[in-house]
Amino acid sequence: MAISLYEVSVTSFLQTVGGVAGYLDRGLSHFQDNNIDPEEIVATRLFPDMLPFWFQIGSVVHHSIDAIDACKAGVFSPGGPQPPLTYADLQRLVADAHTRLKAITPDEVNSMEGKDMFFQFGERKMPFTVEGFLMSFSLPNLHFHATTGYDILRTKGVPLGKRDYMGQLRLKM
Repeated sequence: MAISLYEVSVTSFLQTVGGVAGYLDRGLSHFQDNNIDPEEIVATRLFPDMLPFWFQIGSVVHHSIDAIDACKAGVFSPGGPQPPLTYADLQRLVADAHTRLKAITPDEVNSMEGKDMFFQFGERKMPFTVEGFLMSFSLPNLHFHATTGYDILRTKGVPLGKRDYMGQLRLKM
């Protein structure tokens, strides 16, 4: 049995975005239980030259639902300048992405297989097929930013484990 583009992209995005939603919830509970203002976390960076927590979580959305939208349009660009978001804004952003991903049908995604698209950064355009873009660009970026967000919460004492990151497993029924 062949695996479809929908299965390797959208179902993977749903699993990771769901994991991010879960670790954000666990983080908020930890902060509330320990009288920590979650807004102190939003600007946290792992290292001074890395982008902050709010950017990491926003990038999870950008490399999941926004990537699917970009595949439909034929071009993906880095997100423009964004104002910092609150912790609650980040939770809503992730919840919205999850809802939008769940609404996508397999036929919608599978019909894009082989379609040309571009990653455009300023004047630079990198050619991809939709499946090449999703598998070699968006999925690795999604995991990078989801992991970085997870790591920032861990550095702030949030008791997370690998299962929190992994989200809902796709078990055989």
